[in-house]
Amino acid sequence: MSYLLYPFITAFSLFLIYRFWFLRNPKRKIPLGNNVVSPADGRIIKIIKYDHENEFEIRENKLGKVLVKTKDVSPRGWLIVIMMNIHNMHRQKAPLDGEILSIKYSKGKFFNAVRKAHNMRASLENENNEILMRTAIGNIKVIQVAGVVAKKIVCFIKEGQKVLKGDNLGLIKLGSQVILVLPDDNIELKVKEKDKVKAGSGIIAEIKTIEKSFFEWL
Repeated sequence: MSYLLYPFITAFSLFLIYRFWFLRNPKRKIPLGNNVVSPADGRIIKIIKYDHENEFEIRENKLGKVLVKTKDVSPRGWLIVIMMNIHNMHRQKAPLDGEILSIKYSKGKFFNAVRKAHNMRASLENENNEILMRTAIGNIKVIQVAGVVAKKIVCFIKEGQKVLKGDNLGLIKLGSQVILVLPDDNIELKVKEKDKVKAGSGIIAEIKTIEKSFFEWL
């Protein structure tokens, strides 16, 4: 009769894997200094520089498209797309010290974020959550994007809350991607496409000059 227990053992094992692997929250060493850290674990699949466009559409092989609004960040800046896989931690971290200005959730239409990543369609039609932050380098934006399996974004923070670099912002369950929008002024990117990054510890950009930390300006 032991074989009758196999489905229960399998289900319980999958639950443990999900609970202690996908939802894990390992301690990360937050780098000191004037830098912007990655909001997510994963691989950088796209880096786009934009210039004086409030919003723009990107098409690739005429299959997918994404609309990103940048007016609330900066006239010039960078769009960095990070793809997460099943081996990555699925929590998102604050790239900088700052204050949460707004949180905009969209239920969206679900497409596989991993399968559609390279034509950018996932970030337009998937469930997503935009987090706009005020920081020492200006406004920045972190966009959580859920995949067809995930269908669930958890946000840990609220509008008006102050966060430190490396603090938890939220969680995307299972397959997902994260988009980071940065102003171009006063930063120097330290990553390129195909680089692997770690949430909270991987440096995305160095800040060229900064006199005070964000909280010293308050």
